[in-house]
Amino acid sequence: MVDVHGTVADGFEPVREAFARGFTERGERGAAVAVHHEGRLVVDLWAGAADAAAPDGPPWTADTAQVVRSAGKGPAAACLLLLHQRGQLDLDAPVGAYWPEFKAAGKERVLVRHLLTHRAGLPALDTPLTVEEALDGGSGPRAIAAQRPQWEPGTDHGYHAQTFSWLLGELVRRATGRTLGRWFAQEVAGPLGLDLWCGLPADQAHRVGRIAEIPAPPRPAGAGLRARPKRAVADAYADPGSLTRRAFGAIRPPLDENAPDYLAAELPASNTVGTARSLSRFYAALIGAVDGHRPLFAPATLTAARSAESEGPDRVLVVNTRFGHGFMLHGPASPLLGPASFGHPGRGGSLGFADPDHGVGFGYVTNGMQPSVTADPRAAALLQALRRALPTP
Repeated sequence: MVDVHGTVADGFEPVREAFARGFTERGERGAAVAVHHEGRLVVDLWAGAADAAAPDGPPWTADTAQVVRSAGKGPAAACLLLLHQRGQLDLDAPVGAYWPEFKAAGKERVLVRHLLTHRAGLPALDTPLTVEEALDGGSGPRAIAAQRPQWEPGTDHGYHAQTFSWLLGELVRRATGRTLGRWFAQEVAGPLGLDLWCGLPADQAHRVGRIAEIPAPPRPAGAGLRARPKRAVADAYADPGSLTRRAFGAIRPPLDENAPDYLAAELPASNTVGTARSLSRFYAALIGAVDGHRPLFAPATLTAARSAESEGPDRVLVVNTRFGHGFMLHGPASPLLGPASFGHPGRGGSLGFADPDHGVGFGYVTNGMQPSVTADPRAAALLQALRRALPTP
């Protein structure tokens, strides 16, 4: 039996029970989950080992942080939406108005909102970047500026798994003179007291757990994505020439996600590091007051985040997906708390989201990377328990 540490408020005990079962029934190695309700931290739990490959090694503690893979896309998207809210970016402006080099290769009509809604047609690179190029801060934006779209921008959508880093990162730099990681640290994480970084500071590296790929336990019959035949999904991931493989393979060879130079770089699509507590607090702060801080999102910005802009068959993920401006929305491929939920999962497990109808901010981070892209069974069990614990809105 795993020792679960932390606290839950009265009524939220089902979340603790589901979290514990993640270790006994769902293969969990080391993880944390946090929930804010109406701005108050009501769930703050952690358990297991800090290194997924060393279950008898140092334990996960209250301060353990973890790389959250694509769950970092939510904080990255919030940067662009906040810049739009402040009048520094126009979602309907061409990207080339801020980034002139981007207009090459038929991209003159790509709009800022297309980057956020995965409609830019740029999920893959004709020539993948090397690891050194991916980390140098300049090669990625130059490659994406020269890349020809895979489809007519704005007409369809497909998940920009890795190129999202360079698209959003360079746009923030052009608009503000600061990198996305620095802007987020100064304008969002710092004021809110978040342990959430895109570009891990060296003095925080000792806190980061080590991830590892681990097998998933057998899933019940009928579980998982049913929006497309499983064979089609499997074939897309198996075919080296498919857009799916090329999108997830924009960097070759694959990065070592535990390497210090990777964690210190700024790749907001994949290498944000944080605690579950801070991921939950971030999402709570988007939709409501937290410890005297006014909500980050104005009503119009919240509407942009949670309104479906891309919906239906995804050219990359080969399932039906739903996106607002930068955030995945509740649906078959990304089941969240309810219809108002918006956030982002990380491939392999992690999840962060907000639900304004319930006043919820949620964060779950794990170091055991199971083979899931969106609907992870451990996170799904936590959400089921949370639904039972919440009062009816």
